[in-house]
Amino acid sequence: MNGGETLDFEIRPHLSPVAAAERSALMANPGFGRIFTDHMVTVRYAEGKGWYDARVEPRAPIPMDPATAVLHYAQEVFEGLKAYRTVDGGVTLFRPDANAARFHASAQRLAMAPVPERLFLDALEALIRVDREWVPSDPEGSLYLRPFQYASEAFLGVKPSSEYLFLIIASPVGSYFKGGVKPVNVWVSRDYTRAATGGTGAAKCGGNYAASLIAQAEAIEHGCDQVVFLDAVEQKYVEELGGMNVFFVFADGSIVTPPLTGTILPGITRESVIRLARDGGLTVREELYSYEQWRADAVSGRLREAFACGTAAVITPIGVVRDREGEFTVADGKAGETTMSLRDTLVGIQRGQFDDPYGWVHRVL
Repeated sequence: MNGGETLDFEIRPHLSPVAAAERSALMANPGFGRIFTDHMVTVRYAEGKGWYDARVEPRAPIPMDPATAVLHYAQEVFEGLKAYRTVDGGVTLFRPDANAARFHASAQRLAMAPVPERLFLDALEALIRVDREWVPSDPEGSLYLRPFQYASEAFLGVKPSSEYLFLIIASPVGSYFKGGVKPVNVWVSRDYTRAATGGTGAAKCGGNYAASLIAQAEAIEHGCDQVVFLDAVEQKYVEELGGMNVFFVFADGSIVTPPLTGTILPGITRESVIRLARDGGLTVREELYSYEQWRADAVSGRLREAFACGTAAVITPIGVVRDREGEFTVADGKAGETTMSLRDTLVGIQRGQFDDPYGWVHRVL
């Protein structure tokens, strides 16, 4: 099966789906990633056979042998994207083709059999059609979709698995950060790094996130919402947050974001922000930016705004930056004009409120 081929999905409806009234109550205040829809996608892979047995079936636990390869050698990749309820009651996805391509690239980096991009897209649509009632109509809500793939062969030899399971689960969500869109405090890690050259930094795999958890816990201990990682070689240059890319806005209107050098996840929201900013007449530079320069520019007033971006949080302003030696505030600590303008434009396109000149919005229903 190549990138353009797909499979016919067998639909196995849930015999006892969540009742409409209960579903409505759950979706009134869903939080993030704690409530799940009735169904999931499963597709299997075997070496010599390819991808097969594509289903939309009731969400349920996954039977797993204790020797399943992912438990021992961490061959696992995942994605995150959202389905949106439009003003006319339809449902759309935002740039799912980009997620499909990144999922494919991540699998290759982990020596896994890649899911064909067409199959990835068809699987998303199949699940959304079955669980369409779970897509929130609230203007801040969306249906978060989590495609993932793991090594499912049972063996203890150190080699790439010859069997894989590809799944998609879905969760209605509200705002990623409690309290909605407001500046977040970030903690700059001096003891831990996320990725090094030649590693898996550009792949969206669970190991990267596992490595970041201790630093994230440290951030929370110091009253911060997110951790900022510096480069692994010099511990000098800003790379990204625990789960988001980062941008800096200067007094002359220009914007800087760290370059993709193989240690940073190539964020789809990041790429979209760069395109929107440049098309809006702003200068965007992808270049190295040190933490000490960040501090100096904030103190001098040269830096006017900083923000993080990703699928879950969309665009979130950064207010206070803290490390073990102290802290500083970006500008007045409030959400900046450029940050919020880019956010409003991006969200407007995602939700069908603004024109989409890029063809980013993918209609499902």
